[in-house]
Amino acid sequence: MLRTELIRPLPEMIRDNADRFGDKVAFRDARRSVGYAELARRTGRLAGHLARLRLQPGDRAAIFLGNRVEVVESYLAVARASAIGVPLNPRASDEELAFFLADSGARVVFTDAGRVDQVRRAVGDRDDVRLVVVDQDRPFDAPAGTASFEALATSEPPEPARDDLGLGDLAWMLYTSGTTGKPKGVLSTQRNCLWSVAACYVPVPELSADDRVLWPLPLFHSLSHIACVLAVNAVGATARIVDGFAPEEILSALREERSTFLAGVPTMYHYLVQAARRDGFQAPALRMCLVGGAVTTAALRNSFEEAFGAPLVDAYGSTETCGSITINWPHGARVEGSCGLPVPGVNVRLVDPDTGLDVPHGREGEVWVSGPSVMVGYHNRPDVTESVLRDGWYRTGDLARRDEAGFFTITGRIKELIIRGGENIHPGEVEEVLRGVPGVADVAVAGKPHDLLGEVPVAYLVPGPEGVDPRRLLDECRRRLSYFKVPEEFYEIDRVPRTASGKITRHVLLEQPGRLRMAGSTHYEDLLRVEWTPLPSVTATPVAAVPWAAVGAGTAVLPGEPAHRWADLAAAREAVAAGALGPVLVVEPGPAEVDELVDELRAWSSDERTGGARVVVVTHRAVAVGGVDDDAPEHPAWVRVAEVQQEHPGRVVLVDLDAAADVPAHLLASAVASGQDCAAVRGGVALVPGWSAWRCPRWGPRTPSTRRARC
Repeated sequence: MLRTELIRPLPEMIRDNADRFGDKVAFRDARRSVGYAELARRTGRLAGHLARLRLQPGDRAAIFLGNRVEVVESYLAVARASAIGVPLNPRASDEELAFFLADSGARVVFTDAGRVDQVRRAVGDRDDVRLVVVDQDRPFDAPAGTASFEALATSEPPEPARDDLGLGDLAWMLYTSGTTGKPKGVLSTQRNCLWSVAACYVPVPELSADDRVLWPLPLFHSLSHIACVLAVNAVGATARIVDGFAPEEILSALREERSTFLAGVPTMYHYLVQAARRDGFQAPALRMCLVGGAVTTAALRNSFEEAFGAPLVDAYGSTETCGSITINWPHGARVEGSCGLPVPGVNVRLVDPDTGLDVPHGREGEVWVSGPSVMVGYHNRPDVTESVLRDGWYRTGDLARRDEAGFFTITGRIKELIIRGGENIHPGEVEEVLRGVPGVADVAVAGKPHDLLGEVPVAYLVPGPEGVDPRRLLDECRRRLSYFKVPEEFYEIDRVPRTASGKITRHVLLEQPGRLRMAGSTHYEDLLRVEWTPLPSVTATPVAAVPWAAVGAGTAVLPGEPAHRWADLAAAREAVAAGALGPVLVVEPGPAEVDELVDELRAWSSDERTGGARVVVVTHRAVAVGGVDDDAPEHPAWVRVAEVQQEHPGRVVLVDLDAAADVPAHLLASAVASGQDCAAVRGGVALVPGWSAWRCPRWGPRTPSTRRARC
């Protein structure tokens, strides 16, 4: 079963593939394709030019690109230059990118025209970093001080590629989260990675030159590095690279390519099952599907295999082991919830972390791994390397049980990582960001189970005496963290549970009461959605019984004549405090006036002299309501005013009206008299929102309507 002939230096493999497969397409994306012979020529030229850019053997070259053919070419060119390839998350924040480039000491950065400015900000004052830029609009031009990727790939260098990287030499450094909270560079050799190819990713799914692979997983991930870049090259298959999980693009590619091999996350496979049931979508050529990010459920596996006739193959692994540790084989026995059997050639033990002794079947122990695929160590982290690599065994920090048949089931993690849709998140990294937000006295982050993503990060905060601005929490996380690290929810709690030694007991966080302050999903579909329901057609509060007052000149829609009209909310506050009538005021702000309005609303709500007077903030088609107007532009008032509503319940109402100017008076009165903090009027009907649980009917980027209402 072990394909030892595949464990050979990449330059040799690339040259042989050029002779054997010629112009057969090796990799393709939406823009271009490259055949095996051309791949050999282009990567050889790039490798030769890299020496001219002062990239020496053992130097690091970062790859900061989205999914595209040039990522594969960069991987291979750096190896042919005998340097170390460092693939990076193309969605990294400025702060994260600066850390990666400084920590790795990268001398060359492959990137695209849209990311050049970000790379330059991250590089800062360093003058020893050269940029190689991919630009599809102007392929042979490059910004000042950079080199054109296409020019290097199509011109002969002064010296040929070195092509002397040994199997035991360092070849790649992939970053992974760890116990310190800061990502660590995992160093691996060609032999480490090609062993996984030869022992697992070729023989288990029976990958061959006849396969047409569809690959939407991020190419900077360890799984993509091993199972796509290396395994496809190893056997001479053809891979179509897709940048992300856009549903229509995946379905279109499956049709066009007649793909035989597909990789994805559970969310994507859920969508394909729905497409098969809803539209009769079929992929008759599909024979094998690899799952990344999480172990699939029996329900998903059975429904997918029933719809497509292809098995879902899932596994458990890590960046430190260059791929899988255990895997569920496509045919044969399966154990529900299990991550399968050990990969051939990989030794796996379950050990009591306190005693160092192996535990019996059925008992929980830490997963220890040894074998040719285990990393060399962490870049510039000898202390951490020594703590996890001892006596030839890699201590994963993961907890598992093994049954009598040898099947492993992961039960938890000593190192407390949160794995969201295959992305690793360390709670400490998120906590560090949140601690810097004014008003946060204490904070803890924990993983919360999610049906589709496995886990999502949730933040629990103890506010200081001055309180916390929820929007500031979300803004700071979005600014400093990658999108997948941003907490899904923010809860306010009385205290962070800790052990006697001060360590956070994260599992307790999910069980204790807390006040939801904000839901902050930036990429995936939300856990809850807004359902807008009609109010009774006849309001219990007559229009005449509602004394109105207008603020500003823009309040054109009012139920009857206002009792008063004031220039601004500050003037209205003084008048109401002095005893003027008009307990309900209507304000219709423009987008540029929101910051000033929020300040005035806080002053109004904090002023005891205004008594029970409520302020109604009116917008027009500024929030999506029940699919009627999903493309409605979000008015900033619906985000900012919600903060005031949370701080001062019952004092401010948000009402969104049809774009038409004339709205019947009784509808606006009904909306305000409903007692809700938010309301909308659509087609002559007053609607109020409520939250309902939702099992994300589709995967991919969230739709515009799921994050609009925040009351």
